Amino acid sequence: MPIFVTKNSAFFFLSHFMKILITGIFCCFSIALFAQDKGHVNIVKDPMIDSLIAKRIALNTKSTAVVATGKPSTAIVSQMGFRVQVFYGSDRRKVFNEQARFKSSYSSLNTYITYKEPNYYLRVGDFRTRLEAQRLLNELKPMFPTLFIFREKINAPNLDYSNDN
Repeated sequence: MPIFVTKNSAFFFLSHFMKILITGIFCCFSIALFAQDKGHVNIVKDPMIDSLIAKRIALNTKSTAVVATGKPSTAIVSQMGFRVQVFYGSDRRKVFNEQARFKSSYSSLNTYITYKEPNYYLRVGDFRTRLEAQRLLNELKPMFPTLFIFREKINAPNLDYSNDN
């Protein structure tokens, strides 16, 4: 009987040791498999992004000053100014219809449609002063019933240098 107990205890010890050994080897290999390169980031991007960023920087660094030829530069510069809100509503088709109606009468003014849930807003013009926006508002009163002046970021219009001597 003592021999039988010894065989079982030896078998139990050997199987327990093998389980621990296999688990240890598995853990070591799994750690090696999932190891990552620390501090290494690989960025994949379209090369056009760099050219667009360069163009954006070039546009933002230009000023609206008169170039040596005597003509103003064509850079778009953002600044705070005024726009007249001509129409607002939740129906997108109505807003586009109002934009077309406005453009038929005032094709030289820029129109801007924005969406802030739940309404669409049609705003027109890029005015540096509130007085300029007020003049347009007074002119539009018969055609458009709901007019408001808003102060927001505008695309600064080019200055007219034809009257300068």
